[in-house]
Amino acid sequence: MHTESVDVIIPVYRPDEKLKKLIKRLEAQSHPVHEIILINTEKKYFDDCFRGDDLLTRYDNIRVRHICKEQFDHGATRRLGVSLSKADYFICMTDDAVPADHFLVERLLEPLLEGKAQVSYARQLAGKDSDVIERCSRRFNYPKESRIKTKADLETMGIKAFFCSNVCAAYVRKTYDEQGGFEKHMIFNEDMVFAGRLLHAGGKIAYVAQARVLHSHHYTARQQFKRNFDLGVSQAQFPELFEGVSSSSEGIKLLRVISAHLLKKKEAEKIPAVFWNCGCRYLGYRFGKGYRKLPQKLIRLFTMNEGYWDRDKREAACGGR
Repeated sequence: MHTESVDVIIPVYRPDEKLKKLIKRLEAQSHPVHEIILINTEKKYFDDCFRGDDLLTRYDNIRVRHICKEQFDHGATRRLGVSLSKADYFICMTDDAVPADHFLVERLLEPLLEGKAQVSYARQLAGKDSDVIERCSRRFNYPKESRIKTKADLETMGIKAFFCSNVCAAYVRKTYDEQGGFEKHMIFNEDMVFAGRLLHAGGKIAYVAQARVLHSHHYTARQQFKRNFDLGVSQAQFPELFEGVSSSSEGIKLLRVISAHLLKKKEAEKIPAVFWNCGCRYLGYRFGKGYRKLPQKLIRLFTMNEGYWDRDKREAACGGR
């Protein structure tokens, strides 16, 4: 019998059938979910998705909070979701990640319940329609072997010691509160910033390979540039965590892994496209790290989250927080 309460918090934007599948699989977990808390951006899209569908009324543990688009923030929106939870543990997910089986919650909670870590995150499996770069990236970042990460791993793992994806990650609520929670204003990367602070405070992060979700993106090289620009911005804003921690070496390793895979498959003609994609990622990251030297026009051209730079407008439109 499972006595530990766990809630699942999901920021939602323009939901589709994946969210419905996600909810159904969460409701069928071996470790029951106490509440599913949906923080939805823009009510009209949500209403369109669930019109004529009784999914939300079929279960009595789904709570929905609507916010306007200007109000969304990677840190503050998740903080809002956590503030609505009274559970001992909570899991943050994205609305496009789907549990691979009925044991996701149970396996994700295991290292937390055993006191081996205070945060754990799941393995992400690429979809069947993913390209070679996405498939290799998922295998590279989410291997088959589980592990526990501590501050001591910074020397050998570099930036990967901080890695913790809120696509599917579980938290001990007491520790979350003690660490001050997610940052209130984040362009991106709120999960890694929290994880970095946790490690520096002596905490531990568990990567649980047996806890699996289906999740992958289909970003163009331009979109990868923008995403990595925001990643670079987030790291530049927290130099106390990221300065002196190696990160570029991971990109080089990934490039080698993908190139080797293509050569093995006798698909060397795809390698130039891989170099272009990885080059866009790196350039975006470097521009993001130096964003303070860029004019606002370039920042808005490079970012994936333009609304982040309109904080005053956001608070005025939604009445602040």
